[in-house]
Amino acid sequence: MENNRLLEVKNLVVSFDTFQGVVQAVRGVTWHLNKKETIAIVGESGCGKTVSIQTVIGLNSKANGSVRNGEILLEGKNLLDLSVSEMRKLQGNQLSIIFQDPFTFLNPTMTVGEQIMEPFIQHYHVSKSEAREKAIEILKLISLPQPEENMKRYPHQLSGGMRQRIMVAMALICNPKVLFADEPTTALDVTIQAQIIELMNSLKEKVDTSIVLITHDMGVVANMADRIYVMYAGQIVEHGDSDTVFHNPKHPYTWGLLNSVPRLDKKVADDLYSIPGTPPDLIAPPKGCAFAARCKYAMNICKDCQPPQIHFDENDEVCLSLSGQAAENSHYASCWLNHPECIRRNGPVKREGNADGK
Repeated sequence: MENNRLLEVKNLVVSFDTFQGVVQAVRGVTWHLNKKETIAIVGESGCGKTVSIQTVIGLNSKANGSVRNGEILLEGKNLLDLSVSEMRKLQGNQLSIIFQDPFTFLNPTMTVGEQIMEPFIQHYHVSKSEAREKAIEILKLISLPQPEENMKRYPHQLSGGMRQRIMVAMALICNPKVLFADEPTTALDVTIQAQIIELMNSLKEKVDTSIVLITHDMGVVANMADRIYVMYAGQIVEHGDSDTVFHNPKHPYTWGLLNSVPRLDKKVADDLYSIPGTPPDLIAPPKGCAFAARCKYAMNICKDCQPPQIHFDENDEVCLSLSGQAAENSHYASCWLNHPECIRRNGPVKREGNADGK
């Protein structure tokens, strides 16, 4: 529903000037986030996931980066119209982020308690004692053991899982409306990953926030996201609710991501699938489908023309008559294989699109 819409990114285009040319990092991306919802933006490194969310928060370099087109609406207000000082009031307050590597982003010269308290003091102008009480409250909420003692420690004195919890506490202390999590479990072992995922799922209800998860790990997505946006070469190539994308994916790139996940029902000796080739050069992106050079199902039209967004109704049939709001929430994929006039649409290609890879 429209009144449930919290954050909208519309036709966002972001580029960076380099000595080699203009890198078209984000090319017409559109997505939205509802209240009390978790969405995931998934894809390989370099596909534009992090650039897109850093643009939303206003963290991209102004020296060589620029937004060429688009809107970023937070509860109807276009963030691209705000000044630097106005944007700073939102950063860490209404919009907060958990960065990928806590050991890199935590200040080694400050105690973790000081770092947790800092955004609360900056935004609410409270005393250190008040900020300390709030910090301890947040640390208890995220189940960090001995919060009073751990606040006195430096980052290097904590384990990887504890440092990640500190990053979560820093992001949550101002009760943000939107929490961005950029690869929040990448540097952690499997057991700690599960704890962080469980923690973030529980916090969504406890602190009344919505989450945008950035990851390449489809296993993490399965346990967290309500909806999934699959991103490739600066564009959204598929969208749908988690169950649909996992069990009935429609884009060959999504098939590759799913088949790259290790499976318990396969023999140990079986090679882990990897998507062949490399992503395209975004200084000179291809005129057709960006994935065509890596796709074994590519046709001539794929190399020459950009595929349209093809939407599917609840019966998994192609639907060309969806209204704007319905289309945004529907399952869609940008792939010529799904076009009604494609003779291969009902052949073996469609069956290979199953999450089972059969």
